[in-house]
Amino acid sequence: MQSGGVLERILPERQIQVNSVHGQGVNRLADGLRIEACAPDGLVEAFSVERATGFNLCVQWHPEWKAASNPVSVRLLRAFGDACRAYRDRPRAPQPPR
Repeated sequence: MQSGGVLERILPERQIQVNSVHGQGVNRLADGLRIEACAPDGLVEAFSVERATGFNLCVQWHPEWKAASNPVSVRLLRAFGDACRAYRDRPRAPQPPR
């Protein structure tokens, strides 16, 4: 896990085990993307948009698989849900009448 990223703010562990069983993955990131975590073989397992103003985390594993029994998945999905609720509840300018 890379220091100072989104994933580090969500997960206290420096290393996690994920169910990464895909046959392909990101070879290199586009400009503006930041590596969050890599597998031991160097495959990028998580990345984010460097200048994102809201919640942004891309993972190349399946946190939804058996999520209730996986503390890492629970924390990831809870962080995403919290971000969704914060977005929903944010202050907005009044809408003009139709």
